[in-house]
Amino acid sequence: MRAGLWIGVALLASGAAQAAGYDPRTTFAPLNLPGPINPVRSGSGQPGPQWWQNRADYQIHATLDTKAHALSGDEAIHYTNNSPDMLDVLWLQLDQNMYRPYSRSHAADGAAPRKGSGSTDGYTIEAVEIEQGGKRVAVQTVESDTRLQIRLPAPLAAKGGQVTVHVRYRFTIPTAFGGRMAWGPVKGGEIYDLAQWYPRMAVYDDVRGWDTLPYLAQEFYLEYGDFDYWVTVPSTMIVAGSGALQNPDEVLTARERSRLAQAAASDKTVKIVAPTEIGRERAAIGTKTWHYRMENTRDVAFSASDAFAWDAARINLPNGKTSLAMSYYPAESAGTQAWDRSTQYVKDTVENMSRRWYSYPWPAAINIAGPASGMEYPGIVFDGITDKDKPLFWITAHEIGHSWFPMIVGFDERRDAWMDEGFNTFIDIFESEDFNRGEFAPKRDSEFAPGGGNPVDEILPILADPNAPPILSRADTVIEKYRHPVTYFKSALGLVLLREQILGPDRFDPAFRRFIALWAFKHPKPSDFFRFMESETGEDLSWWWRGWYLTNSTYDVAVTKIAPAANGGTLVTVENRDPMVMPVTLRVDYADGSHEDIRLPAETWIRQTASDITIAPGKRVVAATLDPDHKLPDRDRSNNRLAVQ
Repeated sequence: MRAGLWIGVALLASGAAQAAGYDPRTTFAPLNLPGPINPVRSGSGQPGPQWWQNRADYQIHATLDTKAHALSGDEAIHYTNNSPDMLDVLWLQLDQNMYRPYSRSHAADGAAPRKGSGSTDGYTIEAVEIEQGGKRVAVQTVESDTRLQIRLPAPLAAKGGQVTVHVRYRFTIPTAFGGRMAWGPVKGGEIYDLAQWYPRMAVYDDVRGWDTLPYLAQEFYLEYGDFDYWVTVPSTMIVAGSGALQNPDEVLTARERSRLAQAAASDKTVKIVAPTEIGRERAAIGTKTWHYRMENTRDVAFSASDAFAWDAARINLPNGKTSLAMSYYPAESAGTQAWDRSTQYVKDTVENMSRRWYSYPWPAAINIAGPASGMEYPGIVFDGITDKDKPLFWITAHEIGHSWFPMIVGFDERRDAWMDEGFNTFIDIFESEDFNRGEFAPKRDSEFAPGGGNPVDEILPILADPNAPPILSRADTVIEKYRHPVTYFKSALGLVLLREQILGPDRFDPAFRRFIALWAFKHPKPSDFFRFMESETGEDLSWWWRGWYLTNSTYDVAVTKIAPAANGGTLVTVENRDPMVMPVTLRVDYADGSHEDIRLPAETWIRQTASDITIAPGKRVVAATLDPDHKLPDRDRSNNRLAVQ
């Protein structure tokens, strides 16, 4: 989801630092991670030898009614139960029901029940049938807020049992108040950004069985599978959807097909429909049905409009593979520093992140300028009609970056939004640094540090705020005041510190890449990540997980004394004063103008709060400084340096 270009850390109460003191026995105590170790999830953080995951394949036929602003659909979900458990019920997610006046989502917001512009009737489920053993029968269902339980006529067998669920449904499309999907007018017509547009299988996993958290506007947790979907719209409309278009001869003009073929072989952006060509060559009567297919994905979304300009360019992937970067936008979004550059941004982001982390797996990456601004789905993202300049680049890179987290690595965004948003904010830092030799860098000065300062200083009010939640809080409990500072900023900065200050890129980067590869199209939990990074990098990081993720702790180190040593050298006394601990650099300045940097590991304070560092004889020490390059979130930097008087 859109990170927001100004996190608003300055709005947090700075308050007094929470200096609870440092106790080595607490900081370095054995850490029992919340996730289990078993044959499904190993102690090394990898999928275990008995890993299983259920699967949901979809065929969906939908019709968009632009007069009623409604969508109707008929879907078939082919569900495979790979679990060791026999299932007597299935659960579907009905996200549209969050828009009902008395939904749990409205209650969680503290909002009064609303009818009309602030709500819809949610899903109308017209029929639910089960096809099992060659027979198709109606089944009993129980609807509960944003969930639908299906009671099976016969239990679904474990370890490979299959059933097909048929659902016929309809709903009114919310306007912009819906946030993650919407429709709205533009100068040339209307744009419909359609997501959460079909009932979706809930996840059945080894941790909780059916994971049926109600949809309170946190994001998603979904099974993987293959999708075929057909969308019928007025003939004047263009449909941009997740995956690959299967019937271009039926829905595209000859000129559009020719230009699209040109774009598939071009590193430069090719106009498929120029802004001046919007609406030409398309019949004003009747309908057309667009067929898209996407494989090995957890979701699909689409956008439809009679006002789209459209351009595209080839994406070059590792191992000689290619994909297609595409942008769809209304005429008013065009401009040399606006949406004319969107496809360039998409192409570069996918190519760069594929080189750095894991190759992009899908046939297209699409950016839409529409009413549902700043939202991501597999293969397609929705951004703002008026976005331009740096904000357009930053939001494009961020939303496309979600292809890796949580679309490839299937984090549970409903519970652990910090893994989704924080991991993605971390990787899009590199895209800002790399794009066009840093044209829009540094990302940290905008995303991390709204005041334009050092991000490790900008985090200090969060760490000092006694009401700020730990990162490992249930996502639904994090109030808006802390959502960006904790879920995006603190989570991403934690990875920056882990990479640059604790492990180093030479250990972090290969481990992070392997984590992505091992968990691609699977469902890792926080404990899997923590265990994997420890095992793969060869480092006990329990003190770091406790200080940064499981608690909201402050950090303060100090140089307290410089004195002669018995061997003729010098003793520099350093202290750790707050609950959190990190490796730190001690810089010793000598009278001859030179200096020496000594790296102090976290274990410097594993048995004591203060430690004497012996400096060899031969040079006269004139000063000592901890964290001289200002890389750590030290709440009191006034005690970091001590000079000999």
